[in-house]
Amino acid sequence: MRYDTADLSDTLLDWYDRHARQMPWRAPPLSGQKADPYRVWMSEVMLQQTTVAAVKAYFERFTNRWPTVRDLAAAEDADVMAEWAGLGYYARARNLLKCARAVVADHDSVFPADHDALLKLPGIGPYTAAAISAIAFDLPETVLDGNVERVMARLHDIHTPLPAAKPELMVEAQKLTNAKRPGDYAQAVMDLGATICTPRNPACGICPWRDPCLARANGTAAELPKKTPKKPKPIRLGIAYIARRTDGAWLLETRPDKGLLGGMLGWPTTGWAEDAPQEAPPLGADWHDLPAEARHTFTHFHLRLAICTATVPQDALPTRGQFIPQDRFRPSDLPTVMRKAFDLAHETLRDS
Repeated sequence: MRYDTADLSDTLLDWYDRHARQMPWRAPPLSGQKADPYRVWMSEVMLQQTTVAAVKAYFERFTNRWPTVRDLAAAEDADVMAEWAGLGYYARARNLLKCARAVVADHDSVFPADHDALLKLPGIGPYTAAAISAIAFDLPETVLDGNVERVMARLHDIHTPLPAAKPELMVEAQKLTNAKRPGDYAQAVMDLGATICTPRNPACGICPWRDPCLARANGTAAELPKKTPKKPKPIRLGIAYIARRTDGAWLLETRPDKGLLGGMLGWPTTGWAEDAPQEAPPLGADWHDLPAEARHTFTHFHLRLAICTATVPQDALPTRGQFIPQDRFRPSDLPTVMRKAFDLAHETLRDS
């Protein structure tokens, strides 16, 4: 049996009107409220490769501290990077600032509604531009994130593995985009994937699209979408040097803007490579090796950081980095891998 695409999108919107997730960046369906482009943009940047549960607290802190794009554009880089610490994928934080400043400088502090204009802003790719256009401006753009890919693959029983399937899935998603309520539809189809058509154990029995779903009918829903196997992630090694002065100050450095953890505060380290690292302490001291290492997984590799600690006198002169007084140091300002190293070293240095 064939189903009319308009009927399918209307059915999904009916479901969404009753079951929409409450999000701090959303305008509830049928409320008459309009979504704030600034909040939509920030949420979409934060949600890239990150769960809703992880993002909510960060979003609240950012929008409370910088309630408008002009406020964010005027913020100190270090303050924004510190607030972002722990959320991961730190290039997003750098692009957040660049984009805010571009909106203020080039668009009079108003986000453009035009999809092509959005694509020209730093850190905004095709998905984010489509999401902002649809959700914030109710324009008929089609979103295609991981949730939507899964829904489309199952609805149409598409077995082409990702990422090769993306163009095919986009075509099917575009057919269903609702022209009357594109913003609500975009959020509805993402909610469907996040809450009903989940990666494991999809709740097909309560899905608004259970009848037209070809994968459910063919018994293939659990195996879709198919994915091309990924290569194993390599392991890289490094050394983190954690030094504390006798007055309690910590030796930290701001990492270069380009590269992993760019612009973030962290401990001086060696390079990270698959070969054993060459020692590169930031100052002469009686360094002690900890019998533990900080382990962290990035997108393309696993990192294992050996940790060296030292207590140094107040006149110690490092070759890189600077000592941050104890009352100005917040472990929460560190990216996750650096905070892991701190947690392992803290007890040792506190007792020394």
